[in-house]
Amino acid sequence: MMSQVASQVELAPVTVQLEPVVHLSLDEFYQFCQINRDLRIERTSAGELAIMPLTRGASGNRNAEITFQLQRWAKEDGSGVAFDSSTAFALPNGAVRSPDASWVRRERLARLSEEEKQKFLPLCPDLVVELRSPSDPRPLLEAKLREYRDNGARLGLLIDPVGRRVQIYREDGGVEALEGPTTVSGAPVLPGFRLSLDAIWSLGW
Repeated sequence: MMSQVASQVELAPVTVQLEPVVHLSLDEFYQFCQINRDLRIERTSAGELAIMPLTRGASGNRNAEITFQLQRWAKEDGSGVAFDSSTAFALPNGAVRSPDASWVRRERLARLSEEEKQKFLPLCPDLVVELRSPSDPRPLLEAKLREYRDNGARLGLLIDPVGRRVQIYREDGGVEALEGPTTVSGAPVLPGFRLSLDAIWSLGW
């Protein structure tokens, strides 16, 4: 029991308080992340740095499956671009977040300069997906999904393989909870996209 608790503590994000002693501009935070490129770092709207743990095998495989399905649909549909979990977005509220998977309409990306495309993308994705690992506190992920929605996300999915549960966050403020679904529809934001959850619920290896 103690080893299990210790393992989960190790996997929890480490929060570093900088404000009010140090304030990093977006460019300075970008440079900080480049210097520490082996770390996955997010920033909250209050300026706190969250150093994210390395992904374990099961979660990594599930992340890859979600990204694969989203990328395959995005290539066929052509109206937007899919991004993986290493992509950082600078949200309007000042936070910098890296959802486990995301998608942005091409027309929004076309407004960005070439320099902006090479750094943290200065927008909130149209679709965000967060995948809960066993060590992730659910309230923390739920707060992230609300933050994405408040910053312009039109659809958010919180997928919990532990409880086989999906929470759908819609731009009108509604939240729908599904227990053990086999698929989740991206309509109307991503018309025609259906995320199959069979490989998420059961790894198969």
